[in-house]
Amino acid sequence: MEPNISFISSLIGDPTRSRMLTALMGGKALTATELALEAQVTAQTASSHLAKLVDGQLLIVRKQGRHKYFQLHRQDIAQLIEQLLNVTSSRNHPKTVTGPADPRLRNARVCYDHLAGKFSVALYDALTLNGHIADKGCETIITNQGRSFFSTLGVDFEAFSRNKRPLCKSCLDWSERRNHLAGSLGHWILEDLLAKKWATRDLDSRAISFTKRGKISFTKMYDIEDLPKTETSR
Repeated sequence: MEPNISFISSLIGDPTRSRMLTALMGGKALTATELALEAQVTAQTASSHLAKLVDGQLLIVRKQGRHKYFQLHRQDIAQLIEQLLNVTSSRNHPKTVTGPADPRLRNARVCYDHLAGKFSVALYDALTLNGHIADKGCETIITNQGRSFFSTLGVDFEAFSRNKRPLCKSCLDWSERRNHLAGSLGHWILEDLLAKKWATRDLDSRAISFTKRGKISFTKMYDIEDLPKTETSR
């Protein structure tokens, strides 16, 4: 049997469901009420759409106490949505600036579970320039030099090898239209900078806000030559 592309496309293609899926690109699990607000529909309407997305295996439900939380089912679902954002923005608005209008989202944001935006593209460029990763277009690989570099930062490559997720993966940035780093290593970088309190996640959006100290430390650690000039939280 051939894959049923039309079934998946019909699930994603509905405006209400597409808004819900985009809202979940921040990597957070959201309730039906929160997703109803994102999609600007009633709770009853949201419930119907969410049931279809769960049945279609685009979302999973996690129960905690009396609450139900919805998340994207897999990493590849997030990648598909990010690719659709790239395609639709270029087709519908060919003469406008690509990506989100909010400058904070354009500078740094969460792309499911890794860093995206100008900061992330600058990081990718620095890692490539310094020989830590090799950019092969649609494929990104870590070099031996890169393994040594990230090991000194605390990366446990043995732990990464135990899961099926790619270690390094290039992801076409929605706003910059250039590669940023995804995969296990991209996820580690985001979690590391948040743990160090170099940056914080917004509570109500995908934006990542770097502190003044965090921006300096991030630039120094990864030998980034230039980051976008932005207002910092402190």
